Amino acid sequence: MRNILFILFLCHFFVAHSQDKKICITVDDLPAVTYSSTIGGLHREITSKLIKTFDRYSIPAIGFVVEGQLYKGETLDSAKLELLEMWLENGCDLGNHTYSHYDYNKVNDTAFFNDILKGQILTKSLMQKHNKVLKFFRHPYLHTGIDSIKSKSLYDFLSENNYIISPVTIDNDDYLFAKAYHAAYVNRDTLLMKEIGFDYVTYMEQKLHYFEKTSEDVFNRKITQTLLIHASLINADYLDELAKMYINNGYTFISQEEVFNDPAYNTPITFFSQRGLSWIFRWGLSNGMGQEIMENDISVSNKIIKPANE
Repeated sequence: MRNILFILFLCHFFVAHSQDKKICITVDDLPAVTYSSTIGGLHREITSKLIKTFDRYSIPAIGFVVEGQLYKGETLDSAKLELLEMWLENGCDLGNHTYSHYDYNKVNDTAFFNDILKGQILTKSLMQKHNKVLKFFRHPYLHTGIDSIKSKSLYDFLSENNYIISPVTIDNDDYLFAKAYHAAYVNRDTLLMKEIGFDYVTYMEQKLHYFEKTSEDVFNRKITQTLLIHASLINADYLDELAKMYINNGYTFISQEEVFNDPAYNTPITFFSQRGLSWIFRWGLSNGMGQEIMENDISVSNKIIKPANE
């Protein structure tokens, strides 16, 4: 009897422990990434599929908007603006990803700051319409400033304009899979699309396990994770599989707001780089860990890189 009770206790403990793992799904480059495709309805297809998966798995996602993509030249594309409405109508949140997706490493502060303000005009109005406040900012390319001076300049500007930086812990090269997948889609190669999709989900699970381990190296525990993906066709088609994968790994989905309940996100950053790095790397390097913390990261196979770069 005691053995049975002990086994039941262990089962309860491990189930409860697994349920403590949390992940926030963040999606960059709204309204959608279509690689200048002229295929009709692709933007809406991507958006609809993403939202259906969010709803199916009760994922409180946030999408980061590049407002310049809402225009054809100087003319606002109302159909693309409707896609942002779809996000908000379905309970998702929106954040600022600048107007032009400038690289902060390559432009001066004034140009970048003005681009942030220009990139909030339509999104802020839509958020107010839905009784929400635009307050989260995502750095293009995850470039936060090459040194302490440039980084602090941007941080101070964002704070003065009531923005909260959205960190990324699970950084990845989903864009390479997205480009290869899109090429197969254009060529109507459904078999290749399935192969790329399978490899993508496998890669993303490997990335999850890698950053889980790295967070344990830095914090001696698994932290709340923030995933970065893009609003691309491969994510529209395979987000369902990704959601199942995270659930099977013991994760529940939380909002951008809830991420900051984890004290790991309050860790000061004193390490700066030209590279766009996971915040887990930034925190570890800031705490005196060596560059070896970034070793053994999961790379993308040439099988994907080659068609992605063609």
